[in-house]
Amino acid sequence: MSEQPVCVVVGVGPGLGGVSAVRFAEAGWRVACVARSAENVAEWAEQTGGRGYTADATDLVSVRTTLERIRTELGPVHTLIWNVGSAVFGDLDKIDIDGLDLGLDTNARGLLTAVKAVVADMRAAGTGNVLITGATASLRGKPFTTAFAAGKAAQRSLAQSFARQLWPQGIHVALVIVDGMVDLPKTRASYPEAPADAFISPDAYADTLLFLARQHRSAWTFELEVRPSIETW
Repeated sequence: MSEQPVCVVVGVGPGLGGVSAVRFAEAGWRVACVARSAENVAEWAEQTGGRGYTADATDLVSVRTTLERIRTELGPVHTLIWNVGSAVFGDLDKIDIDGLDLGLDTNARGLLTAVKAVVADMRAAGTGNVLITGATASLRGKPFTTAFAAGKAAQRSLAQSFARQLWPQGIHVALVIVDGMVDLPKTRASYPEAPADAFISPDAYADTLLFLARQHRSAWTFELEVRPSIETW
């Protein structure tokens, strides 16, 4: 790249978000690491050589003002990675309206706010990426995922609407549906009998995002499913 575009990763941490931030930094992007945890932000900003910002995806003012600050300090955002998706898990008898709101806030309202904050600069440049970490819950609801599935389904619909509007303007919107357990120490500890092949590698996921960011616009991908080779589906 002749000059370093800006990549914002919302939701950095020890899994998919943090490793993706490192991968984009290695590939030549200037990276802004965003998370609720100041500790996570500091760690991944150091690893990427970028800058860290604290923001809460459920606080729409926080999302908007953080992206405005990033624009002022680093420049217009070229690539937005939305790696946020908190939710309360449980069936109809256990979920209340606050649990539903959390799923919608992190997966849909926060995403909408973030895209609106960066899209003007992408339009002006005629290029950009919006890459979203989704989930198979967006495709089917189950009792245990009553709130999470609703939030992810709303996110998928938003992403599809964004893509149909923004692709002709040169902005690549892509949704990666993650089906499987992410390879983290806490995940391994929760499933000690599971083989190594049962987990999604954060490094491999980061490679997938980078692939999407570099696709030629004549053959863009909107929706991509990733899962371990032994995952049943």
